[in-house]
Amino acid sequence: MGHNAPVKVPVNGPVNGPAERPLILVNGTLELGQRDWVKLYANYAERIAAAGGLALVLPPVGGPEHLEAALAHADGVLLTGGDDFHTEPLGLGPTHPSAVRTPLAKQEFDLRLARAALDLGLPVLGICYGMQCLGVTAGAGLLQHLPEDRPGCQEHRASALHSVSVADDSQLRAATGVTSLEVISRHHQALSEVPEPWRVVGRDSEGLVEAIEHTSHPFAIGVQWHPELSTFDGPHGRLFAAFIAAARAARPARAAASAR
Repeated sequence: MGHNAPVKVPVNGPVNGPAERPLILVNGTLELGQRDWVKLYANYAERIAAAGGLALVLPPVGGPEHLEAALAHADGVLLTGGDDFHTEPLGLGPTHPSAVRTPLAKQEFDLRLARAALDLGLPVLGICYGMQCLGVTAGAGLLQHLPEDRPGCQEHRASALHSVSVADDSQLRAATGVTSLEVISRHHQALSEVPEPWRVVGRDSEGLVEAIEHTSHPFAIGVQWHPELSTFDGPHGRLFAAFIAAARAARPARAAASAR
């Protein structure tokens, strides 16, 4: 994944001060080797900052208590892009030979994080692998390798550019302000369909699932493309702005609940 030019965040930005910036937990990626690394591409943090939030990387370590403690301080969760799924533990058949597998411990952590954030009512934005995490937690099917699973389909790898149609009656439409947009794609896996309470709210010109949202959650949206790689001044930036606005709006209710 590349790195765009840094986003300049004005001193007098979208919030009045640091204390008002919603805290967004971000899962990042995990690289295993002689020394294991948790890595976050700066584009994600830059977009969160430009929208008025504060990004904090959450390493995939610790048990349920660690995750519960982290989420107690969070105003929202961003599930980033990443590698491919181990599908056997998910009941989705053998993992495709072309898969670049996410470390299994991280995959399990990410799925727990997604479920816990949704259960708590935290605003959640899933990007690429992050969207697939949201779908998989609900029992969605997974296309493991494009174009093999959809012969003749358009390219979705290597920063491919293509259009996505957005459902007019969706949160995604309200967030982005558009019913069609150009996106940057970096994936070869995709959700086939999603079960309720999720719904598909974005598809490419060939019908591939490109965006989903939770119908009974204040803000839970997944997009298959990479909005952090597009310019902030446009629908992709407005998606981040809507996410941060939802996180800011959720904070007073969470504070009141904690005080009881």
